Amino acid sequence: MKPGDPNWPAPISAATSNVMRGNRGRDTTPETAVRSLVHRRGLRFRTRYTIRLDDGRWTRPDMVFTRSRVAVYVDGCFWHGCPDHGTRPTSNADYWSPKLANNVVRDLDTNAQLSLRGWRVLRAWEHQDPELVAELVAHVVAERR
Repeated sequence: MKPGDPNWPAPISAATSNVMRGNRGRDTTPETAVRSLVHRRGLRFRTRYTIRLDDGRWTRPDMVFTRSRVAVYVDGCFWHGCPDHGTRPTSNADYWSPKLANNVVRDLDTNAQLSLRGWRVLRAWEHQDPELVAELVAHVVAERR
């Protein structure tokens, strides 16, 4: 379903549309905080690195360490179904519930496909302490070198 389709839900309000439009797909505050701390630890990584999956989909982790084959994602609580902070919208629930549930299934499938190819996948939530996430990333990358 895409904008313009007859089943596409109408926005609740202009304010809601503006908020949703303002959500960034990359370079979010939690993501850049983790990247900055990892970089300060002397680790170099790639961003916007695309990995093609077996089913034809592609994934673009937030940080990729190609030599050690570590893919890092910093997931938003709303979009990826955080068990502690994820919320379910009450407006347009028929649209949002399946979409958000599909994101969780897609993330699990992506993890499985990358793991089968020898990648170590790290997923952090946006609410986690960036220092702790950066420390974990540094540890895993060092371990795999």
